[in-house]
Parts: sequence; structure tokens; C-alpha cells
Amino acid sequence: MPRMDMAPPPVQTSGETTPHRDGEQYANVNWDELGFDAVPTDYMYVMKCSIEEGDFSHGKLIPYGNIELSPSAGVLNYGQGLFEGLKAYRREDGRIQLFRPEQNALRMKMGAERMCMLSPTVEQFVDAVKQTVIANNRFVPPPGKGALYLRPLLMGSGPLLGLAPAPEYTFLIFASPVGNYHKGRPALKLFVEDKLQRAMPGGTGGVKSITNYSPVYLAQTKAKAKGYSDVLFLDSAHGKYVEELAVCNIFIVKGNVVSTPAIQGTILPGVTRKSIIEIALGFGYQVEERLIPVEDLLEADEVFCTGTAVIVNSVGGVTYQDKRVEYKTGKETLSKKLYETLIGIQTGRVEDKMGWTLEVN
Repeated sequence: MPRMDMAPPPVQTSGETTPHRDGEQYANVNWDELGFDAVPTDYMYVMKCSIEEGDFSHGKLIPYGNIELSPSAGVLNYGQGLFEGLKAYRREDGRIQLFRPEQNALRMKMGAERMCMLSPTVEQFVDAVKQTVIANNRFVPPPGKGALYLRPLLMGSGPLLGLAPAPEYTFLIFASPVGNYHKGRPALKLFVEDKLQRAMPGGTGGVKSITNYSPVYLAQTKAKAKGYSDVLFLDSAHGKYVEELAVCNIFIVKGNVVSTPAIQGTILPGVTRKSIIEIALGFGYQVEERLIPVEDLLEADEVFCTGTAVIVNSVGGVTYQDKRVEYKTGKETLSKKLYETLIGIQTGRVEDKMGWTLEVN
């Protein structure tokens, strides 16, 4: 049976800490230079379950470190794995809070059903996230300096040779302090990819499977080499409807109408996407979840993308075939208003009237 061990002792950025006003200690991290890179923290959470057991039971915190897997593990041989992403923010008063973690738990359960995996309950998921945050408290950035990013993983860790669901599953959460996904949050320049596909009907595009992401590398690498920020993929059935970027959902604005691609099995149901829809409705906008032809994208007044990593990021322009279109950006845009509202709720600067946040201290 595969083991999960730590190789070295806890890896830290430095053995030093710096005090903050609540008397606790911050890790010795340059908070002003945080990007979206992996920074080793103190602890990670691990919980296992076998097919014979049927349910996940007791998990535990262990020092952050390497893991050991059988070379015949299902996740390594057949890609049987899922991941989630969510953040913990430090409020101005020092308290730490999560944003809608139960939504990530529910999405993992949905993905596990699609991938024939055992999964933690919503309560187990949320409790594990809270424990991981508390154990890595000193890596939660100061207010306004970023967030502690949580990466829950669900893996087919049991060994097998034939094509079948793994006999054992491992649920693991590690954490890293992060800043902006796009340094400085510039307006994005997107390339509309009309040859390579991200997802297909009946596939796994609608769940957060690990197999969804490496297929975008080729298109993304080519686009970035030409100066674009990211790639926007079209549907595989017709090649004419907007779907999503490599790592986030997309919205277009025309007048008082906000549109985003409908969830039909190829679009990831983003937690940020869902939250932005509710906020936009509260602002009085009409929100449509529908098929969006490329022509509607090219005629939009404003375009922005959403996701846990990017939060809300405006799009400055897109290139489709030989046509380049630019959009409204800046302080007066809807995306700016949505970003300020959402990040305000997540960090405690704006009253949470939705009941979306969860304190972990």
C-alpha cells in the first residue's frame, strides 16, 4: 500500500519570524513581492480511504514535505485526480476568514462522482481546510498583501495495473501565500484559439480534473510567445461559441446586460463566477447564462474574467483570427466595481450580507 511520508523536515522560507500587532508571528516572507508561486509552508493535511473502508475517516496535519506514491498509483498512470483552489484572507482586525469553502467541497464531490472516486464529506473538507489554515497561520499575509492559497487534492493513490478506479484514495491539502495571479493586475490581452480544444461534450471540462489543464499548455505557450496574456477557447462541437480561458471563466458586458457561457458540461462552474453573477444581479444588471458566439464577444463593451486565482480581471482586448478588438477598462468599468465588492467581502472590508465568509480563528 502506498505511503505518504515527509522527506525533509518542514521547509520554511526562513527560520525567522516577524511580529504583527496581535502578538502572533508572521513568516519571514517579502509580502510586497508575492506573486503566484509555490512558497513552502509549515503543515499540510492528509486523509486516506480505501474501497474496503468506503468512507474517509481520520485525517491529520503533518509537516509540509514530499509525498511517496506507488509507481502504479491510479493518479500517475490514469490521471485519476481532482483539485480545488480557495483562499484565506487576514482582515484588518487580524481575524482570518475563508470564502464559500462549502462550494469547493460540493464541486469536489461532483467531480469525484464523474471520476469514480471516493471523496470527503462537505464537513470533512471544510474542517480540513480550517485546520490547514490555522496550522499555517503565520503564512497568511498581512491585510492587503495577498492571501493564503489552499490547494485541496483528491488522488487515486492506490496501486493498480489494469484500467480501473484506484483501490485507495488520498485527500491532501497544502497551502502557499500568494499575491496577484497576474502581477499588477494588468488588463489582459487574449488570443482566441480556434484550432486546439480545451474540453468536449461528455468529457471532464465541467469538473476540476487534473487532466483538464496540461492540454492547454501548447496553445497557451504559443499565445504567450506572441505577447498575449492567455488563451480563450471555443466550443469543440461548433468552434464558434466562447467557453473559457485556461484557468478562469469569462464574462461580456453590453449595455446593462452581463453574459457568461452557460454551464453545459464543458464549462467549469466557478465559485467566483457564481458569486459575481449574484453581485451583478444585486447591482441591477441583467445576467444571462447562454451560448455566446464569437461575434458577441467582438461587439461587447467590456470583457472580464473570474476565478479564485485572478478574482476579477478586466480584458483589454482580444484577437480572433485577423481581427483585434479593444474594450473599456479602468476605474469606471463594471469589472472594477465587481472586483472591489468581491475582494471587500473576502477581506472583511465590505459587510458580508450573503453569509459567504467563514471565520477560522
